[in-house]
Amino acid sequence: MIDDDGYRRNVGIILCNQQNKLFWARRVNQSGWQFPQGGMDEGETHAEAMFRELHEEIGLKPEHVEILCQTREWVYYDLPKRFIRSGNLPVCKGQKQIWFMLRLVGDESQIRFDATDTPEFDSWRWADYWEPAFDVVHFKRNVYLSALTEMWSSLFPGITPNIHRK
Repeated sequence: MIDDDGYRRNVGIILCNQQNKLFWARRVNQSGWQFPQGGMDEGETHAEAMFRELHEEIGLKPEHVEILCQTREWVYYDLPKRFIRSGNLPVCKGQKQIWFMLRLVGDESQIRFDATDTPEFDSWRWADYWEPAFDVVHFKRNVYLSALTEMWSSLFPGITPNIHRK
């Protein structure tokens, strides 16, 4: 769903383990890594879209995770011009996202990429908290920094965020 301003409605998922490391996945046949994310279908709530994407992209079900928090407002990013498909209507110039912080309460062996016929990812690992913000493709960096900063206290209550690159 693309809104009147050209932004696709989307949810992003930050999955953490018991040690507060973050799930970091490599896109199929690419060198780029990212958090799971995906577009919202017509009529879906943010949570419904998040649980659908969670299962489609990494095979987890609602009982495998606990929702810790979500961003209060949409977070936006614009696509670089070379990624905008001007021949498609409506034109999508970027994404607006609601981000969720989830804790894995199941076993990490439940993470799998074969829940759909067209997997998004082919590899994954646990990353330090700020690492994804500096390793993601440049045009998503500010969104990652914004979401990670807003949700920091759900993992590290009472500690001031110390944004750093490892």
